[in-house]
Amino acid sequence: MSDIDTSETIGLRLTRELPAMPEEVFDAYTDAEQQKIWFSILDKEPGIVEIEVDLRVGGKQVAVWGPNRDTLFREEQVFLEIDRPHRLVTESSGSDPSGQTMTTHIVVTFEAIESGTLVTVEQTGFPTPEVRDFFSTMVWIGAFDRIEAFLVRSSTSG
Repeated sequence: MSDIDTSETIGLRLTRELPAMPEEVFDAYTDAEQQKIWFSILDKEPGIVEIEVDLRVGGKQVAVWGPNRDTLFREEQVFLEIDRPHRLVTESSGSDPSGQTMTTHIVVTFEAIESGTLVTVEQTGFPTPEVRDFFSTMVWIGAFDRIEAFLVRSSTSG
């Protein structure tokens, strides 16, 4: 007889090197005013970006964004663990413009390296491998690209 673990969830693990110190990357990732900039930094047309952050264990981040009021994404994250600038753990509940919802568990770590910061994201609880694959190839890559563009712009303007 074999043991089969049916409680395993569908997850992803991604890493990205970003050109700033862990404190700067952590703050860009968690500060509402910085997020409002990087969420749309690569967009050709300005869209809607509304973000509120209560950065404390048990606090929430609520983000609403999209190209217009009829096409909005919404994500609410509850902070489960905060160890600035090393680690952030959240429970994320989101919805897309069609009304589909999903709740996942996200662990983000920020590790100092010679070129800046190695960010590692582990996200679990995806409903299907297809949704996980979309997050690993589009959502997180897009977020990392935007944060990197923000960090590069901030370092050259300050």
